[in-house]
Amino acid sequence: MGHRFTYVVSPEEERENLTVEWFLRRHGYSRHIITGLKRTEDGIFRNGVRAWTSQAVHAGDVIETHLVETEPSDGILPRPVPFSVVYEDDDILVVDKPADTPIHPSIGNYENTLANGIAWYFEQKGEPFVYRCINRLDRDTTGLIVLAKHALSAAVLSQAMRSREIHRTYQAFALGETAASGTIDAPIARLNGSLIQRTVDFASGERSVTHYRTLAHCSVFSHLELNLETGRTHQIRVHMAYIGHPLLGDTLYNKTPGTFPRQALHSASLSFVHPITGEPLNFHAPLPEDMQNLLT
Repeated sequence: MGHRFTYVVSPEEERENLTVEWFLRRHGYSRHIITGLKRTEDGIFRNGVRAWTSQAVHAGDVIETHLVETEPSDGILPRPVPFSVVYEDDDILVVDKPADTPIHPSIGNYENTLANGIAWYFEQKGEPFVYRCINRLDRDTTGLIVLAKHALSAAVLSQAMRSREIHRTYQAFALGETAASGTIDAPIARLNGSLIQRTVDFASGERSVTHYRTLAHCSVFSHLELNLETGRTHQIRVHMAYIGHPLLGDTLYNKTPGTFPRQALHSASLSFVHPITGEPLNFHAPLPEDMQNLLT
């Protein structure tokens, strides 16, 4: 079982005097992936012949790679944890995560995570499984998550994430009447003495920027659309509390969270370029039922 990719060297790439290794690096291959390919018998071919990574490439050369994965992720037990598949192809999987679902196993959460559910999903299909989650959501935040199905798509998407080329839009319900729109530019750091909680900290925090737009005012709370310029832990939750509009149900950052059973936060859309084909992709997930009910 594996993934095969074929490339044709362009005249522009020949003029750059690239080797096979640097040609592959230009196409998103990490050093780690290339090392694995070199150890695979049919890992890298140039014009039908096994290639050395130090060889120069020329216009018209056909470069072929074979990524082999046979071993599943260690320690992730397949379990029928629910989630919805939004999109899937040979390279990526986009899912809609429900509330009360951690992303990764941890102490006390060994069999109830999205990772367990994904492992179960691929076990039922009879496919090797390595868990590669690109964007992350808190346990009780619902919505879209993209996963890479092999090492190359993971490398390309991880770089896109670092370069802020994966655009994320959230919807939330916050206490009080928010402004029509705004930008929160306030650095976030871990709260002293806490392993979990974050806080705005202008002395030692990392730059954090959240843009928001008010969709509607609903009685004592507001319905918001938010876009992240950065991606700090709990960023939206911390920033909204900082400006005096904490999220409904947020027991960590809202002193009066009310009766909503979780933080009212949903990953509503993801936009990014496909890691292999280069096609622009846009995905949307409707509000879950509990948040929909806040609008009635």
